[in-house]
Order: sequence, then structure tokens, then C-alpha cells
Amino acid sequence: MPTQAISASVTRPVSVGHGLPPGAIAVMLMLCVSWGFNQLAVKLALPDVPPMLQAMIRSAGALPVMLIVGWARGVKFFERDCTLVPGLVAGLMFGVEFVLIFTGLVFTSASRASVFLYTAPFFVALGSHQFLGERLSTVQWSGLALSFAGVALAIGVPQPNVDAKVLLGDLLVVGGGVLWAATTLVAKGTNLRKAAPEKALGYQAAVSVPILGFASWIAGEQITHMPSALSISLLAYQAVWVVGCTFVIWFAMVKTYSASKLSAFTFVTPLFGVVAAYFIMHDTLTAVFGVAALFVIAGLYLVNKPDPKVTPDPNVPA
Repeated sequence: MPTQAISASVTRPVSVGHGLPPGAIAVMLMLCVSWGFNQLAVKLALPDVPPMLQAMIRSAGALPVMLIVGWARGVKFFERDCTLVPGLVAGLMFGVEFVLIFTGLVFTSASRASVFLYTAPFFVALGSHQFLGERLSTVQWSGLALSFAGVALAIGVPQPNVDAKVLLGDLLVVGGGVLWAATTLVAKGTNLRKAAPEKALGYQAAVSVPILGFASWIAGEQITHMPSALSISLLAYQAVWVVGCTFVIWFAMVKTYSASKLSAFTFVTPLFGVVAAYFIMHDTLTAVFGVAALFVIAGLYLVNKPDPKVTPDPNVPA
């Protein structure tokens, strides 16, 4: 999709009380497919590029993309706008988040990681209630309970293909989901929400590079041979497309449309991830894990389902 088309589709206001326009729905589905495949891309590149180095290369490669897109849109990256402190905090959490996620992917499968990472909306809902004063409906609390039950089922029930290392990987990925949620809350609850998407994400990518580089050095990581063409392509996919483009598009969408309506689409992301891992990497999927994944996805849907009893704010885009 051309950049101009994406920009137009995510910046055009929509009328209150209506669903998302077809253009926004198409963009959201594209984002979900991209994010669902991302964990698989990381896993496939691991034989050639260690996890922390892979994450550092991803952030470093995304920065020029954000700067170029921001420059083309007239973003003033170095303007004083009281976003430095929250930007640094978000960047710190962003860096540690990917230390946890990429390390977790060494131990657990791409399909399991896809489900556990996308428990992040669960923690966003809890944090929004606790720190941003957002009230949750009975249906949303039921969704939280269902998602929690799904995570507990997936982690806690013995399965033939799951050992202590896999469970450690699962917990690390869940930790990454918690930090993703915390970063979202910082972006929503501070002056960072006023920054252009390229600047807000630029903080995160820039601060994460030294964090990930230090983690890689501590772990003694090194690239021992020339990565394959596939691994290089997957690194480019992660850096240029996932971080440099889709994350910026997501931030622009959130600033334009209702966050709850957008978030309702993200519950399909784990499905794309699980299906891709099954067909491409032949991950083993047990019946127990399948039920757990359905619990998590159904719970996330309920958490993000708009409350029909709430009257829309006429000052907020639908």
C-alpha cells in the first residue's frame, strides 16, 4: 500500500457511533498478520543471529526508517515538548521488553510465544483501570478472568512437549507482554501521547539499542558465520517493516480512531501466529494448548468489546 494511502486512511476523522471504515479495517488486519508472523521471523533467524543481537539490529535498522518518514512528514524530532523523560522511560521498558521476548523465544515455540505475548491487552486493561482511572464493565472483567484462566491453563497443565525450559520461555514472553502494556500506559498517560508517532517510537528504538547491545555482550553473543539470505531477509522484515512501519502506523491509528475498537482486532493476531508456526515450523499443538489459546483470545475480545451502555463522547473519534 503506498505511503500516501496509508497516511490518508489513518488520519481521516470518522463519525461518532459508527464502526471503523473499510480502510481502517484493512490496515488493522494487515497489522495483525504482520505481527502474527513476527515471532516466527525471530525464531527462523535464531540459527544465524543470536537473540539479543537480532533485537539490537532490529531497533538500529528501524531508526533510519522512522527518521526518513518523520522528516518527510515534517516531524520536529528535537523540539522541546516535555516528552524527553517519558520517552526515555518508554525506551527503557521497550529495550528490556525485547530482552525478555527474544530470550524467551530461545526456549519456547513461536506458536506459544504468539499467544503469551498478546496477553498485553490484559495488562493494559488492568493498568488503565488502576492508573488512568478507566472503568471496566462486568463483561470486560469477565474477559480478564477468562484470559488469566487461559494463561494459567497453558502454563500450569503438564503437556508432553513442555518442560521447565519451555515454561521459562513462556514466562519470559509474558514478562515482555507486561512491559509492552506498561509502555502503552506511559504513552497514554504522559505528554508522549502528544508526540508524533515517529518521535514516540524513535525514543524507544534509540534507547533500546544500547540496552540490547549490553545484554548481547553480557550473554557473550556473536555471529560466527555469514547469515543466510533468509535470515537477512527476516531481519530486514523485522527492522524495516515491523518496527519501522507497522508500529508507526499503529500509533497513528490510535491517535485517530477509538482505541477500544482498534484493540478489538488485535485478538486475531495470536491466531495468525499459531497457524503460521504450525504450517511453517511444524510446531506441535496439543488439545490443551488449543483450548488455552481460545480462552486467551476470547478473553481479550471481551476486554476490548465496547460497552453498549456507555454513551460515546462526541469529542472522540469513533
